[in-house]
Amino acid sequence: MRPTELVYSSHDRCEYLHREWIVQRALESHDNKSILYLPMSSGARGDQEYSWGTFSGYFDRCRGWGLEPHVFFWDDDLSVESARAFFDILRGAQVVILGGGRTSTGMDRYRAMGGRFFDNPDAFVQTLRTRQAEGRLTAGFSAGADQLCQYSCDGGEHSPALFGLVRDVVVRLHYEASAEGHMHHLARRHPGCLCFGLPNDSGLASVTGRTAHGNEFQLLQAITDNSWDRPDDAHHIKTRMGVKVEHPYADGRRWGFNGGDAILRVFYAGDAWEAWVKRPELPFFYEYGSQNECRYTDVGQILWDR
Repeated sequence: MRPTELVYSSHDRCEYLHREWIVQRALESHDNKSILYLPMSSGARGDQEYSWGTFSGYFDRCRGWGLEPHVFFWDDDLSVESARAFFDILRGAQVVILGGGRTSTGMDRYRAMGGRFFDNPDAFVQTLRTRQAEGRLTAGFSAGADQLCQYSCDGGEHSPALFGLVRDVVVRLHYEASAEGHMHHLARRHPGCLCFGLPNDSGLASVTGRTAHGNEFQLLQAITDNSWDRPDDAHHIKTRMGVKVEHPYADGRRWGFNGGDAILRVFYAGDAWEAWVKRPELPFFYEYGSQNECRYTDVGQILWDR
């Protein structure tokens, strides 16, 4: 089961996350090695160009393997022809990355791409869901990671839902220990969601599907990246300091996830769900609710029973 969403937090272009989880997905295709970068959450055109510049040099290193990087900038004076071209490349790109900036700025612009030109403000997220159904990867970091989840970590008590491709998940980006209190606040505010603190450099990969009995499942895999080796940046890379992907429960309990750890969740009618946790070095799953070992040893066993 290959992930269709990747939400992550990074200081710069750490090699493992960007090469193995993002660029490689594009290079695997025989005839479509395209990546589309969207810096629309950044404010002015200069800010968007700066955001693109933090990626373009990295992508240039991979052109020799056939990588085809593309970017699309927001402009208040976009034409309908530009909007059509935008949706064409959005649909066709092997990998799409939603860039950083402000969550609300990007949400307004993504909705305007469909609403202003085609009287359909949901055209952008509908296209993302089509990509999801086709098994293509959509990634997001910083604001982009926020947007792909259910709710914003910075939103108010009644903040509207975001794109929700990573269903019922909230992420706190650039997490460090001083944000522990905010994480517990998010868990209490969104008791039906799983809340994660993503330190630099880490992420969550997500894939969804159907169980043997027709229920929806979600498999989340934690990713940690210790590959960034510029000494002057060492204090930014929290995973190298041992900070895990933090996950508080609404009742105050917690998990700390390492790279390779996974959560399998099954959704039932009426918003009920169950979940199980797997650490790769152990043969068994833990029940998420009790945090005790259980009889399952394989994802397929759970999906068959549910």
